[in-house]
Amino acid sequence: MPELTYGGYLHLDELLAAQRPRSGHPDELLFVIAHQTSELWLRLVLHELRRACEALAADELRPALKNLARVKHVQRVLTDQWAVLATLTPSEYAQFRAALGTSSGFQSDQYRAVEFVLGRKDEGMLAMFAADPRAHDLLAGLLDRPSLYDEFLRHLARRGLPVPEGVLHRDVREPHTFTPELVAAFRPVYTDPHTWWDVYEACEELVDLEENFQLWRFRHLKTVERTIGAHRGTGGSSGAEFLRRVLAHSFFPELYAVRSELG
Repeated sequence: MPELTYGGYLHLDELLAAQRPRSGHPDELLFVIAHQTSELWLRLVLHELRRACEALAADELRPALKNLARVKHVQRVLTDQWAVLATLTPSEYAQFRAALGTSSGFQSDQYRAVEFVLGRKDEGMLAMFAADPRAHDLLAGLLDRPSLYDEFLRHLARRGLPVPEGVLHRDVREPHTFTPELVAAFRPVYTDPHTWWDVYEACEELVDLEENFQLWRFRHLKTVERTIGAHRGTGGSSGAEFLRRVLAHSFFPELYAVRSELG
């Protein structure tokens, strides 16, 4: 049996053969690599978030915190990657944009999967991936499973915090929406953090996760604005306008609302 090499272990022949620019323009390689590496990082984010869900379902909060800490570091890498893509000027991008056809980051199933795990579910998204069994099955499976926030709130209820029954038994196929009654479950955590220290830490980890996600979205928006201005996205989205709208979405709104009730 031949000795395992670095290239063999990482399947570098296949990996490095996957960059196939369509236009012949030298700057298209940057565009392809930036998006492929983002997809690899998203795969790891999704892996760690699902592990965190499993840990919370088993009431193992500390391992879940480790998973979330890793996700936060990956998020920083993803956000910093926009700086590399931003070196692509509008005139350079315009020379190969037509080669993208109707493909668009809007069609990233792994990005949608991360949103599903974080609670922003949309069953209508499955139709976009009807012709892609792998992507469709991934999203359909996550649609039926509790989100990270669902699992966290169930864990808190088992710990004795007053999570409303309607939240605990909600339809997990629907997106989480702000529930004023849920804010009361977080009040004792924030007024007496020493008693609830691990829960307090987990709440702040979730806030970090959401803040990092918003920073990533904002950096995406600014990169799009400087590259294509107000043009529509290649996949038919409204481009910067769409990205500006999603900045207003919160995954864990009650964790922000409880701050207004302190002090």
